[in-house]
Amino acid sequence: MCVATTIDDLYDQLADVGRSAVRSGLALASGGNLSARLPGSDRFVVTAAGTWLDRLTPDDFSTVAADDGRVLGGAERPSSEWKLHWRTYQRRPDVHAVVHLHPQHAVLVDALGEEIRLVTLDHAVYVRAIGHVPYHPNGSDELADLSAEQAEQHDVMVLAHHGCSALGADVGMAFRRAANLEEAAVATYRLLTLGDRTLRFPAEHLARLRHV
Repeated sequence: MCVATTIDDLYDQLADVGRSAVRSGLALASGGNLSARLPGSDRFVVTAAGTWLDRLTPDDFSTVAADDGRVLGGAERPSSEWKLHWRTYQRRPDVHAVVHLHPQHAVLVDALGEEIRLVTLDHAVYVRAIGHVPYHPNGSDELADLSAEQAEQHDVMVLAHHGCSALGADVGMAFRRAANLEEAAVATYRLLTLGDRTLRFPAEHLARLRHV
């Protein structure tokens, strides 16, 4: 998925990711929300409240000012999690897309108090490190602020008993990170059922990848 250069391309990419997320089991019905900065603009679009991610059209997005969070156009009511996206963009000017989904294995492993282990090369390349945000109600200032704080050090965060937030320079990369987080969680869960508590990607190679 290439970097979108027009708003129509951006809507198409977000709709494609929404369909992929539902098809992959990373979101159910209207669970989760997606956003992306508008090309060459100080605004971003975010899915509107109650939208189903596998049925997105251009009418299902609100346009929000990146500086002060005002709704400037599109759907009148943005997602209840719009502040999470907004404050992440404020902290990370290099991030152009935020994908908030509800990956079940990632949430489960985290709720068990277990570390989600990076096992494969893809996990190491795309996830690298996982931030953790304690539970706060959805749409709350606390959740938005703590997620943005974790985003200063991580591109992927698990939101306790809730979901994940994955960031990228483009929509495709943000979704790829969310998908690899869930795959790593599935691998961790399987390892735990086999009684293994140590296997993970070699630490020395992971350290090198983090500096690439």
